Amino acid sequence: MSNILFTVENNIGILTINRPDKLNALNEDVLKELKTILSEIKTKKLTGLLFTGAGEKAFIAGADISAMSDMKAGEGLLFGKLGQTVTIDIENLPFPTIACVQGFALGGGFEMALACDFIFASSKAVFGLPEVKLGLIPGFGGTQRLARRTNAAYAKELVFSGRNVTAGEALTRGIVNQVFEGQVELMTGAQAYLTLVAKNSPLAVAKAKLAIDQGGQTTLEQGLGIEVNSFSGLFGSYDMKEGTAAFLGKRKAEFKGE
Repeated sequence: MSNILFTVENNIGILTINRPDKLNALNEDVLKELKTILSEIKTKKLTGLLFTGAGEKAFIAGADISAMSDMKAGEGLLFGKLGQTVTIDIENLPFPTIACVQGFALGGGFEMALACDFIFASSKAVFGLPEVKLGLIPGFGGTQRLARRTNAAYAKELVFSGRNVTAGEALTRGIVNQVFEGQVELMTGAQAYLTLVAKNSPLAVAKAKLAIDQGGQTTLEQGLGIEVNSFSGLFGSYDMKEGTAAFLGKRKAEFKGE
């Protein structure tokens, strides 16, 4: 792949958009490569995934405007659906995902970050959905996920104005989970969080993620049904037997994700 880097360190996947000369902007080729690599990553037994961009200037500065400028409605539909497919693939990974944002996360870049479970940011990170300034709207899920992560009124405020927000404002609004001083601290902090998660049952973490994500799109009653089915489905699993035995035996559990 010419635009994507993927490595694994201590069972943590690190996916990097590698177009620093273009501020890691998204075009059709990048999105197709992301779709391919995500289908492979989904099959791996990872503690979690860190999603970042090469260089210090940008996480992803948005979609490649030069590639979009001549698109017709039909081409725009296909491009938008491709971007949405990638964000859904990120969302559906069975382990925790963290967008590690340094520099600009604008337009499609912000939308990719919103598809992750968490957003960790450097103090210099900048977020925004500036599509209205181009005569467009967010098309990779931004109007939907931002409203769900914060609220509809705040999402409208950002989308209608196209204004950028700092990491500090994004933190107060619940968009960002943690802010770090610099890029090194950002990546170290994200890896530390996933290392903490790795002490628990990966099967239980996956079921908890499913219950929260799916339940959040339904009524409370339906969500409770999803939760109890996920809860009961863990009984009899190796991890449940190991976890309870370890607790009763006052020892460290050795989970297998089974």
